[in-house]
Amino acid sequence: MFNYPLHRPRRLRQNATIRTMMREYSVTANDLIMPYFILEGKNKREPITSMPQIERLSVDLLITELHELIPLGLKAIALFPITPLNLKDDTGSYALKKDNLICRTITQLKNLFPNLLIVADVALDPYTSHGHDGILDNTGYMHNDQTVDILVQQSLNQMQAGADIIAPSDMCDGRVKAIRNAFENYNAVNTLIMAYSVKYASGLYGPFRDAICSSGQLIGDKKTYQMDYANKTEALNEVNLDIQEGADIIIIKPAMMYLDIIRQTADNCSVPICAYQVSGEYAMIDFAAQSNFAPRQDLILESLTAFKRAGCQLILSYFTKEFLKFNN
Repeated sequence: MFNYPLHRPRRLRQNATIRTMMREYSVTANDLIMPYFILEGKNKREPITSMPQIERLSVDLLITELHELIPLGLKAIALFPITPLNLKDDTGSYALKKDNLICRTITQLKNLFPNLLIVADVALDPYTSHGHDGILDNTGYMHNDQTVDILVQQSLNQMQAGADIIAPSDMCDGRVKAIRNAFENYNAVNTLIMAYSVKYASGLYGPFRDAICSSGQLIGDKKTYQMDYANKTEALNEVNLDIQEGADIIIIKPAMMYLDIIRQTADNCSVPICAYQVSGEYAMIDFAAQSNFAPRQDLILESLTAFKRAGCQLILSYFTKEFLKFNN
C-alpha cells in the first residue's frame, strides 16, 4: 500500500484565493514613500537617462501629479532639490537660505496638501561644488563637527518651512543628537527625525547622483563617512547610537543587497525601519523588466515584499507611483 503523505503543503497553494488568505506579508500604500527630484521654474520636466520613467519636475508639475496620486493612497513623499551650478559652493551655503527651492516647495505643498507627509533630506551634496555631504578640509577629508553645525541650521530651515520629517543622510557622527536638541530648544518636539543610520558606500547610487546633477562633480569618494559594505556589526552600532540620540525612524540604504542588515536591525531594535530601494536598484529592475526577463509588476511587488518580510515598516521607493496605479 502506498504511504501517502499526511501533510501536503501544496494544499495551501492550490489557488489564488487560498494563497492570498495565507499570505504572511503584504505591501500597501501606507508603507510607501515616493521620492521626487524638484526643479526651479514652471512647466519643466527633465527625463533622467539612468532612471527611465523618473523625471525631474518643477513644483507646478509635481502638484499636478500629487493631485492624481493622493486619491490613489499616496501618504508621503521625499524631496531632493536640483541646485543650479551657480548656486553651489564649497560650503553648500544655499542650503541655509530660508527661501531656497526645497523650503519654498515644502511650504507650498503643505498649504495645498496638509495631510501629505513631507520628508526633507538633510545633507549638503545637492549644494556643494565638490559633491560631498559636508565641509572638506584641505586634504579632502570631511569635517564632522563643522558639517553638523551646518546640518542643524539646514534642518531648522526645513522644519520651519513645514517639513514633517527631517532625514539626515550625511552619516556624520552626532548629528541626530544635535538636530534633536535644536528642535527641542525651538519647541518643535513633534518633528520626526528619520535618520539614515545605515548608509553603505555602495556602487548603487550612480543614477541618484545623475538625477541631482552631481555625478560629474564628485571629488574622490565617500568612504570616510559612508559604511564599508563588508561590515554588519557596525550597522547595529550606528542604529543604536542614532536611537539614543533621538531618531524616531531609521533608514537602511541600499535595501535589496542588505536584507540581512534589515533583519538584524529588526531583531534588535524597536523603532520603525525604512528600507530605501535606491536608484541603482530601481535601474536594475527596470532593465530586467524592459528585457522581458519577468513581468514588471511582479518584479516590483516581489522586491517591495522582500523588504516587509525582512522587517521594514516603511519603504522609500521610486516604484511607489507605479505601485499605486496598478493596485487601484
